[in-house]
Amino acid sequence: MPPTLPLSSAPKNICLLRLSAIGDVTHVLPIVRTLQQYWPSTKITWVIGRLEHQLVGDIDNVEFIVFDKAIGWQAYYTLRQQLRNRSFDILLHMQVSMRANIASLFIKAPIKLGFDKKRAKDYQWLFSNARIAAVERQHVLDGFFQFILAIGVNDKVLRWDIPITENDKQWAMSVIGDRSVLVINPSSSQRLNNWRNWSAKNYAQIAQYAIQQYGVMVVLTGGPAQGEVALAEEILAVTSGQPELSKCISNLVGKTSLKQLAALMQQAKVVIAPDTGPAHIANAMNAPVIGLYVTSNPQRTGPYRSQDLTVNEYPTALLKYEGLGEEAAPWGKRVRNPEALDLITIEKVKNKIDLVMINTD
Repeated sequence: MPPTLPLSSAPKNICLLRLSAIGDVTHVLPIVRTLQQYWPSTKITWVIGRLEHQLVGDIDNVEFIVFDKAIGWQAYYTLRQQLRNRSFDILLHMQVSMRANIASLFIKAPIKLGFDKKRAKDYQWLFSNARIAAVERQHVLDGFFQFILAIGVNDKVLRWDIPITENDKQWAMSVIGDRSVLVINPSSSQRLNNWRNWSAKNYAQIAQYAIQQYGVMVVLTGGPAQGEVALAEEILAVTSGQPELSKCISNLVGKTSLKQLAALMQQAKVVIAPDTGPAHIANAMNAPVIGLYVTSNPQRTGPYRSQDLTVNEYPTALLKYEGLGEEAAPWGKRVRNPEALDLITIEKVKNKIDLVMINTD
């Protein structure tokens, strides 16, 4: 018979299962930090994706087991081999996906704690024998805190502490020099019928405003995907006829590691981004983040420490294109209309830049 929850004493070991994505992995970090502070003797093992491991895999006193989805079914075989002679006191099954569900089959634990029935998408409830409390309308990070509350941890340590090497810090400073930096991460990952990215023309106007008004250097960041690279090139094309502007913009899209990106965010005066992983890296590095939210709800997925800086046009888009008020809409509902992006105006973003600059000068 498995132990009952909450636990009456610190477990010997815990396994966390959260493979992806980058933003969600940063949300797990305060959970790890809270466990480390509350139960310092408990050994923590984290089953994580290969890319995500590059960002957090050097955290002290955490064992990482890398699950590489790129190798297909071989990833499950490798995971089974790594864990075949091991068991844990409890598994925190913190991902709703069939890939994670199958991975959980190879993690032995008397308690497999998953999401409540409503949030346990992709049949996750079939792969767990305990559930967190059903709480309506939570930020993703707060939902993760429900896992450790369920097992008996009442603390809440909002600390991320992603390790950054001296080499990565020096690299960031070589890019920045002694200038104040506005980081624009203009693109989110490509998803079908999920529009999040503002136009190149709008980003260029914001870059021009910040450079001329505050004398900042603008650094474009993002991943190597074709769409992200193309959007950055469009932004540069808009500014190409203005040499005084172009020389103040550096394009690093597809040219940084995740650690270098984190080091750059750490030095940023402010970061502008849509709903995307790098926005949450910036949040973890304690940079002010101006989130551009219109087709997704920032109360659920926005930069956790920068809600006051979010340009939030989601309620307007929800009503205009879906005919729903916020209270009537299912939590996490997406607005599936590219025209919604026009609700984010240049002036609203400028106002948020002014707010950051005035408060940090």
